[in-house]
Amino acid sequence: MGPIPDYILVGVSLVLLLSVFASKVAERFGIPALLLFLALGMVLGSEGPGGIHFDNPMQAQFIGILALALILFSGGLSTDWQGVRPVLMESAILATLGVILTSLVMSFFAMALLGFSLLQGLLLGSIVSSTDAAAVFSILRSKGLGLKGQLKRLLELESGSNDPMAVILTISAIQLITQEITSPFTLIFFFIQQMALGAVFGYGMGRVIVFLVNRLHLGYEGLYPVLTLALALFTYGTTDFAGGNGFLAVYLAGIIAGNRDFIHKRSLLHFHDGLAWLMQITMFLTLGLLVFPSRLVPIAGIGLLLAGFLMFVARPVSVFVCLLPVRIGWREKTFTSWVGLRGAVPIILATYPFLANLPQADLIFNIIFFVVLTSVLFQGTSVPLAAKWLKVDVPEPARPLYPIEYTPVEGLKTKLKELPIPEGSWAAGKRILELKLPPGFLITLIARGREFLVPGGGTELEAGDILLVLTEEEMFQRVKEKIDRIDREGGDTDRTR
Repeated sequence: MGPIPDYILVGVSLVLLLSVFASKVAERFGIPALLLFLALGMVLGSEGPGGIHFDNPMQAQFIGILALALILFSGGLSTDWQGVRPVLMESAILATLGVILTSLVMSFFAMALLGFSLLQGLLLGSIVSSTDAAAVFSILRSKGLGLKGQLKRLLELESGSNDPMAVILTISAIQLITQEITSPFTLIFFFIQQMALGAVFGYGMGRVIVFLVNRLHLGYEGLYPVLTLALALFTYGTTDFAGGNGFLAVYLAGIIAGNRDFIHKRSLLHFHDGLAWLMQITMFLTLGLLVFPSRLVPIAGIGLLLAGFLMFVARPVSVFVCLLPVRIGWREKTFTSWVGLRGAVPIILATYPFLANLPQADLIFNIIFFVVLTSVLFQGTSVPLAAKWLKVDVPEPARPLYPIEYTPVEGLKTKLKELPIPEGSWAAGKRILELKLPPGFLITLIARGREFLVPGGGTELEAGDILLVLTEEEMFQRVKEKIDRIDREGGDTDRTR
């Protein structure tokens, strides 16, 4: 085999550049980047100007699973566990019962609309039952929107953790159709096995990742990304081989590792974030190549009906039922319903019927692809408007890019943390020496607007300042409680010591 022709390398580089520019366009107009990646794949495909013939569901599924595993690991690494803990129960209910309800409601509609059998309807409903987090938050970030209360964390955790349930339901439906599973007890055992092994392997590998990164003492910093990449793939592979859910395992491993201190943490987070973007581009381009646009036209009417039913009936029913006992307002529930964007996972799962040689596999794939495109196009572009209309949006404060970096060292309990001075805080207008901070609490830098100040004892604080402090977690929480107190009487509220 000869060397790779230059035109292939040039072509790959141009496709990646087009994808980067497409993400910029998506950010500018508030369109989910995945929509443009899919469109680019379709343009490059056999029925587009690119003329690249790709009709291999097995290869597409392999690329999709590999990419999704690394995307979920990166998402887990960047998840703030302390931030999502208050919404853990709600997210877990939506990620499990919510997915099941969406699947059931969609299955009955598919039976009535398409004349599918019960099992075929369950298969289609299962495939389209999970949501996509990347599309939602790329839109919110591009428009500078935040969400009230814990709403953003709820959507983040639900979207990152509901893929395993969709995978389990899809595999179960296929096994029921092919009669690999005939007993409901076998199905229940399969579900328990998938979730339990996924959780155990994920938690264990998360601890192993932190242990190895901190203890190996590699001679070259560039090897640490190679190490964490290998361990993420190892987590998925071993969990899947053992009969557990690999997607749950890699996501949980990322959360466990990301919420502990390890060396080169900041650079590793940047590496996996960049890798996740590369995987998204690769995955959506591949899935775009796999579809034949001419086959979408005949099912456009059916696809629109299914997409509309999913957006306006199935998703809202599952959300409102699941959150019925939870004290969340109707505005938040409605917005959560509307942000149920479908993304890569349904398209990847739509390749499973092909590999199982199921009848109407081609019809199911094209319908799912059309539903995803419709969901992303209509729901994705209207997320900022929906947030404003439902009055759940708040301005998203810009996070300053600090000119210093802190690398945690094993055995050192101090952490570098941000401490904002809220409006009305008693600390606003006081000098640092007047705060009577405890020993071991060091203010290293003050971010004030776009400026940075090197603090001294006589530096006067202002509302809106963000203090970059070096201290232990317990001491940080005590000082934060003191700083957050509102000055109602103008008196000294020092109770830190």
